[in-house]
Amino acid sequence: MTTLKESKITLFDKSIYIKMWIPENLNSTVPIILIHDSLGSVDLWKDFPLKLSQVTARQVIAYDRLGFGKSDPCVEKPTENFIIEEAEVFFPVLKKQLLIQNYVLLGHSVGGGMAINIAAKDHECLGVISISAQAFIEKITLSGITKAKEFFMSDNQIKRLEKWHGSKAKRVLNAWVDIWLSPEFSQWSLRYCIQDVNCPTLIIHGDKDEYGTTAFPHFIAEHVGGYSDMLILNDCGHVPHKENTNEVLKAISRFLLLENV
Repeated sequence: MTTLKESKITLFDKSIYIKMWIPENLNSTVPIILIHDSLGSVDLWKDFPLKLSQVTARQVIAYDRLGFGKSDPCVEKPTENFIIEEAEVFFPVLKKQLLIQNYVLLGHSVGGGMAINIAAKDHECLGVISISAQAFIEKITLSGITKAKEFFMSDNQIKRLEKWHGSKAKRVLNAWVDIWLSPEFSQWSLRYCIQDVNCPTLIIHGDKDEYGTTAFPHFIAEHVGGYSDMLILNDCGHVPHKENTNEVLKAISRFLLLENV
């Protein structure tokens, strides 16, 4: 039996949507906080948070970043520093509002990059689980984003995003495309912060990820300051937690147990 709780909290006069999964057999006070990808939302995690909560016997918390999903729209255009801003501006306030101290972060895609940024600054983060995170800019990253842009702009496919983001869908798409394909973002990497991640880190990546090669997980594993473990999934794309759910859940459970997080 798992209890679901939904709420909204206020961040800088904006409303942020939160969803929590709390298992009946809760055996740890350290929750897992999920950070979604560039087009993601709480609802797009589908049933993964429920399964994660059941397998780990932990509370799982997911939130819609400002401008996504059921959170308030964001009027301002995002800057090329949006990853750092999530770590330094938004997440600390969210953590305070939720009265959270020690926690584990799980980030998908750019959410993985945000998780690494947060862990580099906050020693109350006891572990990071990075799924399909980008570590720098590759040609395949830009190519994948360009193809996604063409897809969503053709035959009114934007409606696929409107299902999850409503009237915010076009901004969500444009923010992703405009920043990642901009010249100003071309030199971005995690190098500036990754050595400060001293908590254990699990890096999961698919060998057929359309937004980045396995150079990304190798970079993360080699450059974090603390212990790292890496899982490369065969014949798997950008969303391992949907494509190889059971294997991902097993890896996370083993990681949390072995590292005593």
